[in-house]
Formats: sequence, structure tokens, C-alpha cells
Amino acid sequence: MSRTLRALVYGDVDLNLIDGSAVWAQSTVQALSRAGCDSRLVLKSPVRTGRLTDPLAELPGVTLVHPHEERLLPGLADRPMSPVQAAQVLTRLDEDEPCDLLVLRGRRLVTRIVADGRFDGRIWAYLTDIPQSAAEMTEAARAELALIAEASQRLLCQTEELRCFLETWVPEACGKCVLSPPAVPEPGFPLPDRDGPHDPLRLVYTGKFAPRWNTLPMTRLPELLAERGVPAELHTVGDKIHDDAAHPDFQADMARALAGTRGVHHHGGQPREEAMHIAADCDVGLGWRDPELDSSLELSTKVLEFGALGLPVVLNRTPAHEALLGTDYPLFVPGRAGLDDAAEAVARVAREPEARRLAADRCREAARHHTLDGAAARWRAHLDRAFPTAPTEVTARSRPLRVGVAGHDLKFLTRLLDHFRSLPGLEVRVDAWSALSRHDPDASRELADWADVVVVEWCGPAAVWYSRHKRRGSRLVVRLHRFELDAPWPQQVDIDAVDRVVCVSPYYARRTREHTGWPASKVVVVPNWVDTDQLDRPKAPGAHHRLGMIGIAPSRKRLDLGLDVLEALRARDRRWHLSVKSKPPWEYWWIWNKPEERAHYDAVLRRMQTSPLLEGAVVFDTFGPDVAGWLRRVGHVLSTSDDESFHLAPAEGMASGAVPALLPWPGADEIYDRRWIHDSPEAMAEAIAELGEDGWRSAAELARTQVREGFSLDRVAETWTELLVTG
Repeated sequence: MSRTLRALVYGDVDLNLIDGSAVWAQSTVQALSRAGCDSRLVLKSPVRTGRLTDPLAELPGVTLVHPHEERLLPGLADRPMSPVQAAQVLTRLDEDEPCDLLVLRGRRLVTRIVADGRFDGRIWAYLTDIPQSAAEMTEAARAELALIAEASQRLLCQTEELRCFLETWVPEACGKCVLSPPAVPEPGFPLPDRDGPHDPLRLVYTGKFAPRWNTLPMTRLPELLAERGVPAELHTVGDKIHDDAAHPDFQADMARALAGTRGVHHHGGQPREEAMHIAADCDVGLGWRDPELDSSLELSTKVLEFGALGLPVVLNRTPAHEALLGTDYPLFVPGRAGLDDAAEAVARVAREPEARRLAADRCREAARHHTLDGAAARWRAHLDRAFPTAPTEVTARSRPLRVGVAGHDLKFLTRLLDHFRSLPGLEVRVDAWSALSRHDPDASRELADWADVVVVEWCGPAAVWYSRHKRRGSRLVVRLHRFELDAPWPQQVDIDAVDRVVCVSPYYARRTREHTGWPASKVVVVPNWVDTDQLDRPKAPGAHHRLGMIGIAPSRKRLDLGLDVLEALRARDRRWHLSVKSKPPWEYWWIWNKPEERAHYDAVLRRMQTSPLLEGAVVFDTFGPDVAGWLRRVGHVLSTSDDESFHLAPAEGMASGAVPALLPWPGADEIYDRRWIHDSPEAMAEAIAELGEDGWRSAAELARTQVREGFSLDRVAETWTELLVTG
């Protein structure tokens, strides 16, 4: 990111009231400022208190936009803006000073912005108020999220679990989802140094007051703790009491409890710094919620806020909290627990010093990974990827370099196309052929006449056509994979019109030169790209004992040899399983029409039904682009093919932290380290078994490093850019 980017930031939240969504707006602007991005934060409501906005006013590159004061919208009353009004204000601001990215929070708001279409490709949507379970994900919701994903440049997900869920249900989101966990500020003051808790014990809760956040029953904790011989008081900070239709008396009951309950000290709404001072002078934070929220895919910001202050936190035992704090965290409230269980958990803080210290250390460590500096670093990385720096050869040109891309199947170019389009100084157009040999000749001729350089994906009929219709002074680059070499098209290409033929491996570059007789100077090797950043995700429990195969059709992919490996491993240890992510072969007509292919798969399926070692050990997962989430469950990726031009699956597995295991198909050792290549399925199984869990982790780290150095999207995109610009 060589230039200063301009961001518009708007959350469908009222910054006069302190809750998680309002704090998100503040933290996002703070992180963007630290990342070197200029930001205009648009306020939904007239400012009645500067508790959240005042700290932002003096930040470098930050402007607060007050639509009500600045009369940005005719007829805007002194009320919070609706999503429709917000869309109008954002459009007007963009007309006055175009933004590079529009950072939004709130599903209704984002849906409204997407409907207008003005900001397509610039939206960075932070989504939490979306369905977070299969039961809630209706077709209407999925369709709405698909439109949001298609219009967005990035989707900001709070947790890995939310990212994987979204990618599973909304294929359009794959490749666009990036992590944006909550960020908490580091205390700007010395933390109290105490050997033990106060007497009485001080409990603290900050944030909104709502039924499912258990804020009303919390007010009874001092009374229940007193009955257990633990003197205690509850300190609360916040001024947002929810008006809940399902609990019509909640607002009045909550206000009454805060004002008149013995042992409860309500501090009202406070600036964030003051709220931190109050909490830091307490002994234990409360993050205990209604069990209905246990299935949430979001992260409790309370843990991080209190952890940054050195406080232990009482909260629900959920998979997300166990992943964050460990299964042995001592202050979990059991699932479906009530108020008495919460009181018992709090009492441990007073009675068990070791439990209190362990809990405080775990919460402090969790917070350490969610600082504003960490958030700024993540934003810098996201922005550097989304807004790459163009080579000087491009920026020095008098007009943009015109790049045309043509082909019937561009799946191997998707992220490279995104990169080309994001480069300043490049203008990209696509000639999408409807089938291998079917296209609109007028559209193709227009592209050939317009482009400075044309990239043809696959050395098929499109390459033949463009080699015969090349404009004088333009350049033509053709990418050849594997299947084209056995077809007649390479011989039909006018090689004199082609500037470069790109092969994905040294082996196929040699075969291409030998088969065609083309000049060696024209045939170059550029490997396939791997989106290492998207694939690098934490492994799920049990991944070590799970093999994975991606794509099992046609039969030369040799699923049968993968089953050999699985059987050999399960003969030692029944924990081994195989997951297969692929379309079934009968969905490819050109495969299923061949009797020998049907016979192969019939034998494979019968074997899985009859082998005692394979019973229940093979899982077929749905084909789709959600490979990154799927690979979280896989510890070893197999490549048992008879032949491949590159085989992306092992590389994707390596980027995910899985160990690759390949049979020696021709050219494999020129792409992958020989240590991952085995002479037979039996040798492959032996090597996998001998790793053990510790060996697996170290091997996986080595594999991850190798794929980043060799095939990362950034490196391959840089090579392709050089090819386009300088030839």
C-alpha cells in the first residue's frame, strides 16, 4: 500500500450508547488510523455525549462526520438515520470525495447499500447479525448474503467459526472472508497491584443491559454470595437498557434493580477510559449469559476487555470459550446453569487463590492477542493485499495498460484477476467463452483490437483464435495445463504470434517443448497460485488422524490407492479416517460415459462397503469452494494420481498446516520436496504413521513455510504482473 487510502466508516449503531457495536466503530477507526488509512466516521445520531467520539477527534487522518449538524441530507430530523438515509448520506460523501473502501456494520444497512450498487467492489462488510446456525439459514437469508458477498470486496468476520460457517452456506463469500476479531485498548494507566481480592469482593459488568445478557439476575449475585459467606458488591457501567418486546417489563425492572438493589453500584454511562478505571479496581468480570447464546459464533468481547485489565472472568462454557481459554479454565459456568451456579463460580475467586490467578492469567493472555496494535497490523495486511503497489513500468505509462483475459474456464485465474483489477495502471476486460469452442467472434475481435496484452487460459480453441487475430503491437500469452498436449490445438496455434507460453511445472514445460517443437525461449514456468493467507487457519481437534483427498475424478486420480493408505493406517489405529471433497464421477458426463470409468468406481464403492477396515472410515463431503474451512479438519492431504500437471491439492493442504503425501507421478519431485513423495501406498502409510502427533506438527510447519516461499498468491501474482508488463 504505497498511497494513503481513504475509508468511509459507518455502523448502524448509536455512539451515544456504550455497547459492543458502538465500541466496534470506535476501535475500527482507531485501528485504521494506526494502519495509516484516512477515515471519515459517519455518525448515525446527533452527538449527545462525546464519550466514544471525543477520543477519535484528535487521531491523525480521522474526520468525524455529523450529518445532522452539517445538513448533509435535506429534511434529516434530529433522529437516528435509517438505512435509507444513511445510504443517501454515504453516496453524497463519496461524490464529494470518493472513498477507496466503505466499512459497514449492520445487515439491514449493508443490504440497503448493496441494493443501490454504487459501492460495489468497495464494501468491507462486518457481519454479526446474520443466521449462525443451519436452522436459521433460510433460502431468503442465504440469497441476501450472496448478494452482499458478490458486492463486497471483503467480508470481515469476527471469528474463524463464523468465517467457516459463512463460506459453507454462501459460496460467493469464499476467498473474500478475512478475520477481524474484536480489538481492546491497552490500559493507559498503571494497573492495581494487589495480592488478593477486595473485601467485599468486587464484581464488575460493563456494556448493555439485556435479558439474554443475564444483567437482571446479575444484580442478585451480592445477595446470593452473602448467603455463601462471601461479602460482595456489583459495579455496573453502561446506559443502554434494551427495550425487549419479548420481555415487556424488562426496562423498568432493570432500571429499578440498578438503582435500588443492595450491594449494586451503578456508575451509568462513562467514557471508555473511565469505564476501564472502574473495572480495573474490581476483582472479577462477569460475562455470564443466557444459554441461548452458547451457540453464537461470535467472541465475547467482555473476556478481552476484562483480560486486558488483569481480571478473571466468569462466563459460559462453550466451544469458543474453551478454544480461547482452555478446557480447564476454572471459572466456567456449566451449560444450562442457573444463577446459583454462577454464584458458585464467582465464589471460587474469593475461596481459591490459585483458581483466581490461573483464570486471570488465561484472560490476560487472550487479550494480548486482541490489542489495537494487533488490529492495526491486520488492517495493514488486508489493505496491502487489496490495494497492491503497481510496478513503476505501469505507473510511468501515459495511459493504463490494457489487459484482456480470454477462456472458457477461468477458475485457475480468479484471484490473479482480482489482483490485476486492483493494480493501479491496469485496465482489465474478460472475453468469457461459453464453451471450449464456443464464443462471440465480435466480442473476441473487439478485445483483440483493444488490448495491449491478451492472456488466454488453456491452449485450446481460444488460443488458436487469438493467435490468428492478434493486433500488431500487442502481446499474446497462452497458459497450457496438461490435457491440451494430447489434443490437436497446440499444432494449430500460430506460435509466431505467441509471445509466451506459460506452463505450471518444469516437467510439462519440457514435454511442451518436446511435443510441439516450439522455441525454448517462449516456454516459461509460472506455478499455480495458492492463497496461503486464506488457507492458514487453526486445525480442528482430531485433524492429525484425518486424511484428505480433493478431487477423485477421473479414475487416474486413484481413489483406490488412497484407500490402500487408509487401510494400512487403520490396521494400526482405528482413529484414522479419510475425507473426500469432490464431485461424484457420475456428475461428469465425459467421464461417466466411459465403461472403464464406471467399472473403476463400481469396484471402489464395493470395496468401501465390504472391507472391515474401511467400514465407516470414508466421508464424502460436498464439492464447493469452501476448501479452506474443510481443510481445518484434515491433517494429511494425499496425491495418489497416475499423473498431474501440478496438483493444487497438496499445496493447498500445506498452506492449511496439513502434511502432504504424494506418490511419484511424473514431475512431482520438481514441484514438491522429495521428503513428501513416497514410492508406494504402503510406504506412504508407514511415513504418516511414524510422524506421530509432535512430528506431524513440525512437518506441517515446514510444509506451510515451503508453500509460502514457492506458491503464495502474492509471489505468483508478482511474477504474472512482471510477465504482463515487461514480457
